[in-house]
Amino acid sequence: MTSLFSYLLTFLAIIFWGFRAIVTILYQLDREFFTTPLNTTYEIALLFLTLPCLILVVKRNIVGAAAYLALYGIYFGTALYEYLTASVASGFDIATGANLIFTVVGVIIPLLTFLDILVNKNRNLGNGNKKADWFYKNEDYDRQFDERADRNQYRL
Repeated sequence: MTSLFSYLLTFLAIIFWGFRAIVTILYQLDREFFTTPLNTTYEIALLFLTLPCLILVVKRNIVGAAAYLALYGIYFGTALYEYLTASVASGFDIATGANLIFTVVGVIIPLLTFLDILVNKNRNLGNGNKKADWFYKNEDYDRQFDERADRNQYRL
């Protein structure tokens, strides 16, 4: 991960995971909060399944990003559709608006993470400097240089 966008996106995913954990804990403790979990059982399972996905996202693994997108897409995507149809049919209130915002964020972050890793999956191979990569990865040049150094032993 050498891109600032990748760092910020991964950090935002971790913060969103922490926020969803706080929402679930407060809901279980019967505390008032401006948003609630969509389904408490699935939310707890999603929180635990997200941890290995985030570890794989940090390692720039496409399988982890796809699993992260699939988990959040299924959970928040269906809720997003339900909130949109409910808001069109019955009207738009503040509680529905808050939940709608967090479901949109829950769909956008994994989608951007998946696209970032998909487009730049080989980003961790080097620093992007082809001359430096040629120099440091070229073993033939090292062998030639060592052979010349062995032959050029001058005595004083």
